[in-house]
Parts: sequence; C-alpha cells; structure tokens
Amino acid sequence: MNFFDWLRVLILGIVEGVTEWLPVSSTGHLIILDRLWPGNPEVFTPEFVSMFDVIIQLGAILAVVTIFFHKLNPVSSQKTETQKKNTWMLWLKVIIASIPAAVIGLFFDDFLDEHLYTWWVVALMLIIYGVAFIWIESRKKKDPDIIRFSGLTYKVAFYIGLFQVLSLIPGTSRSGVTILGALILGCSRYIASEFTFYLAIPIMFGASFLKLVKYVFVKHMAVTGTQALVLFIAAATAYVVSMFIIRFMLRYIKRHNFKVFGLYRIVLGLIVLVLFGLILR
Repeated sequence: MNFFDWLRVLILGIVEGVTEWLPVSSTGHLIILDRLWPGNPEVFTPEFVSMFDVIIQLGAILAVVTIFFHKLNPVSSQKTETQKKNTWMLWLKVIIASIPAAVIGLFFDDFLDEHLYTWWVVALMLIIYGVAFIWIESRKKKDPDIIRFSGLTYKVAFYIGLFQVLSLIPGTSRSGVTILGALILGCSRYIASEFTFYLAIPIMFGASFLKLVKYVFVKHMAVTGTQALVLFIAAATAYVVSMFIIRFMLRYIKRHNFKVFGLYRIVLGLIVLVLFGLILR
C-alpha cells in the first residue's frame, strides 16, 4: 500500500460519510469510485470490496447513535416515564419498518451481489429516483399530515419499510427511497429524514454482520492486518464526516426541498451512462 492507496481509503470514507445521509446512494457512489479508481489488487480483492462497501457504513451508523443517543435511549434517567414509553414505541416502529428489507435482503443477498452490482444498474436507479424526487416534491402538499413521531403509526412505519426494500438495488439510495416513501405517506421532510436515520441502525448493523459472516465462514476468507486497518480508517473517516453531514441535512430540510438532490442524481446518472457506456467500456 503506497500513499495513493491510503489516500483512496480516506476518500472512500469521505464519500461514504457524505452520501450515506444524502438521498444520492452511497453504494452507487462507491461502485462508481471502485470502477474509476481501482484499489490495490492485493488488498482490494473482489470479495473484500463486496464486504468493504458495506462494513464501512458502520462508521456512518455510529454517528447516528452518537447524535441521537439521548433521543433513542429508552432508559435515560433524564426522561420521564411518558418519554421513556414514547422512545420504546419509536424503537418498535423502527423494528417494524426494518423487517421487510431484513427478510428480503437475507434471502436475496447473493443474487443482488451477483446480478445488480453493476454500473448500468446504478446509473438507471440514479436517474429514475432523481426524476421521482423532483416529481413528488412538485406535487407534495404544503402541510404534511405527520409532523411528529407520535403521528407516525405502526402501519405507516411498515409501509415505509416496504419502500426500504427497494434500496437493496444499488443506486437507489436507502435514505432516498425511504424519504420518498415517507413523503408519499404524508410525513414532513424532517420526520421522513430523521426516521430514515433511525432505520439505518438495525438495517446496516444487520447487513454488515451478514457480509462479515459470509466473508469469513462461507467464503472462508481471512481479513489481513492491512485490510483490517483499511476498514478501520475508512469507517472512522465516515464517522467523522457523518457527524457534520447529518447535522447539515437536518438544518437544510427545514428551509429547502429535495429537488436539488433529484437533479444531482439525474446528472450523475447520465454522466455514468456516457462515461462507462461509451468511453470506458
């Protein structure tokens, strides 16, 4: 590993920390970067890359836990009994919303890795959901029905979870599709975004555990010392960057809509189609 290899690791961590929380697809960006700037083949083997792109998301997820620790802590001594009860109810909604993607992901993980982790799938999903963001924002009601988590029913949470299943396709964006689903179901942008942050905790911890188990016990691959350090640096970088991006996102949506992200997705998707389809094929 030379200087540029380690620089690439830092950039991957930065890209993950930024794109995990913006509705632009972190996995899609990592796949594009892997194609444009391949890593050291002795370290970044195809099997390791498949695991790496998921495991480094743990750094981003830990940022959510850090920022929202008090809000998500149901046993905090600083909360009243009613607040503790509401926190437990919030966690139950998160679990209910996580079930569809967890079940589908468990059974179709290998199929998705083998058939859908390609540049053209990423490009199409970027464009399709970019158009969807612009269209839905253009038709969105001025006054949403759900402006507090107390108004987010278990039924609505489950429906948001069904939308999250679509994020198993790379390029879709887990945060993007769940935000879209929540907006369609009547949630405010703030509730949609914050609930999406919470959903990341069980989903990404579960996905990371699944990838690690498959890597070690199914594929019988060992993580070298260099690979472990690569994972740590990328995840730690993603954690630090995520701490800023999450706070930025929560401030941004108070005054702006998601159309700019839709436009970004469309432009990036078109660039990927031209770049990989015509120039680098």
